[in-house]
Amino acid sequence: MAPKTSSATLRLKQDYVRLKNDPVPYVVAEPVPSNILEWYYVVSGPDDSPYAGGYYLGRLVFPRDFPFKPPSIYMITPNGRFKTNTRLCLSISDYHPDTWNPAWSVSTILTGLLSFMLENSPTMGSIEMTEYERRQLAAQSLETNLNDENFCELFPDLTTTIRNEIEKRNSARANVVNSPNPDNTTPDNNIFQSVVYNSVVMIGFALFIYLVRYVLYNMNTE
Repeated sequence: MAPKTSSATLRLKQDYVRLKNDPVPYVVAEPVPSNILEWYYVVSGPDDSPYAGGYYLGRLVFPRDFPFKPPSIYMITPNGRFKTNTRLCLSISDYHPDTWNPAWSVSTILTGLLSFMLENSPTMGSIEMTEYERRQLAAQSLETNLNDENFCELFPDLTTTIRNEIEKRNSARANVVNSPNPDNTTPDNNIFQSVVYNSVVMIGFALFIYLVRYVLYNMNTE
């Protein structure tokens, strides 16, 4: 006799199908093949936010009695909004079972998570950073995620996208380094020209002082 499938497994399979048919903007998610109670998600930073250009990996851990109890929510990629590898205190997480609604799906959780990420209200597990610092972390997130085995295994399309983006960045940097200056001079030549110019100015000034002293001397002797 086949083992009975749990209600959590049935519900999560249904949520996965709904998520594929009706994706959440800026967020994708995949369950671990060997354990449907553990999911990984990736938030793509919206263009009008400090997270633009960034990709943020996180994890959802569902209880066996889901959907009657909420999941634990973690953020893995450094982002400047939430602590990494720390249970987040959100109204959609297991920190607040009293506010949980069993009708909420994985899509609801991911939508809520993105909403919390884009605001600045403090909560357990949140951190304070400047917009500049968050943009720096967004740029660094690409290479960070490529070093994460779960990211590369569960999100191969995003992995390819990120590798292509890194190649573009490296090519752009190389073009800047190798491109000639507008006046066709090298940085060393610019330094040499600056030294020569300053030397000429100093010599000219010294000659001017000498000339003034010479004139004054002649006037005094007359």
